[in-house]
This record gives sequence, C-alpha cells and structure tokens, in this order.
Amino acid sequence: MTKITLVTGASRGLGRNTALSIARRGGDVVLTYRSKAEEAHAVVAEIEALGRKAVALPLDTAEAATFPAFAERLKTALRETFGRESFHHLVNNAGHGDFALIGETTEAQFDALVNVHFKGVFFLTQALLPLLADGGRIVNLSSGLTRVSAPGWSAYAAAKGAVEVLSLYMAKELGARGIAVNTVAPGAIETDFFGGAVRDTPEFNKVFADMTALGRVGVPDDIGPMIASLLSEDNRWINAQRIEVSGGQGI
Repeated sequence: MTKITLVTGASRGLGRNTALSIARRGGDVVLTYRSKAEEAHAVVAEIEALGRKAVALPLDTAEAATFPAFAERLKTALRETFGRESFHHLVNNAGHGDFALIGETTEAQFDALVNVHFKGVFFLTQALLPLLADGGRIVNLSSGLTRVSAPGWSAYAAAKGAVEVLSLYMAKELGARGIAVNTVAPGAIETDFFGGAVRDTPEFNKVFADMTALGRVGVPDDIGPMIASLLSEDNRWINAQRIEVSGGQGI
C-alpha cells in the first residue's frame, strides 16, 4: 500500500527536498505552504512527473486557531486525491529563523518563533492525530543549535529544544498506536533559511564549514533523502531519538 506523507512548509528548502525524496521512494505527498502557492504547485507538478500523487494545501503554522479547519480540508483532500481516509506520516518541517542576542530579543520575535516551532507543532499534531494512521510516523525538525550554541540564536534554539522534549512525550503517548516519533536536527544548510545566509554569504558559509568534520556545510540533498529513509519500514524500530544530520558540526 502506498504511504501518504504530509510535509509542512514544502514549497521550498528542506521541505521541498523532503517531499521530492519521498516521492522518489514511491510515496505520495500532501504538502503545505504559507504564501508561495506557485512554488508549492510547482513541487506538486514535479512529484506527479515522478509518477506519484500530490496535493498542496495552504497553512500558516503560526495560527493554531486555523488547525481544525485545516484538518477538515485535509480530510477532503485525502478522499478526493488519494481515495483514502487517513495518512501515514507527518513531517513538521515549516519554520523560519530570527537572529537577536538575548538582551535585544523582542517579545514579538520570541512569540513568532515559539508559535511556529513549538506551539504550532504541538497543536497541529494534535489536530491531525485522528487522521494519522496507526503504525504511522512523525518527524519533527529541530536544529544543530540545540547542541552547539551560537550567540543570537537563543530563542530559536530554545523553541527547537522544546520540540525535542515534545517528541519524546509524543513517542511515549502514541506508542500504543504503533506511531514512532523522532527528531531530525540538521546542521547549517544551504537554503533560503534566514534570508539564505548560509547559502549566499561566503564568510558565514566558511564559519560553519570550518566547524564541520566533513569540511563543508550541508545541502538539501543531505537532509531530504535521510528523512525519507527514516520514514521507511527499514527504520521502523527507530523511535524517540534525536538524530543530528550535520556532517559532524561542532565536534
């Protein structure tokens, strides 16, 4: 039976790469986007060109009040696009970065990070649990910055640290349904995250490359295929783990 994976924030970056990697392994995909509808539908077209099914749905993961309505739209999409009543995998990927020292972080910056990276993950997962099949998988995205500190990233890293703890509790509470929950923590990656800072700023790129045992920063192809693999039956016994995918950053 073909598995269906929902990937949040999949119009670009790691989410896009993850969605395509899943399709290349024979899976179907529901992808969400906040504002980039054209890019999201381009990803759908790429997945369909691989012979798989896909649908793109709008979702702002900072707005928890909209999640019940999103669950209803997802239920309709599952029925109309896939002829199914449930999906199998949830990848909580959507996110953004914001840089500020502790003494300069505003409450608005803090709230925006927590709403997307922690509160959003908690309540979106809650809203979708009735549609998630028993024996399914959840992958929550964290960051290498929960292990290695860098000034200016305290609020972002703290929110990601909260998600790592949440993942452990999800694994415990959902274990009775056979649902495995893991955290994937990428290191520095060349995407448009935080305005493409790692990708487009040579000095910034070199700082992280010099911190990494393999001598470079990551690219999306280092992450998406790993997540797709983690969702497969080959890794069904991996549960309640924080898996860092950073090339050996900060060791």
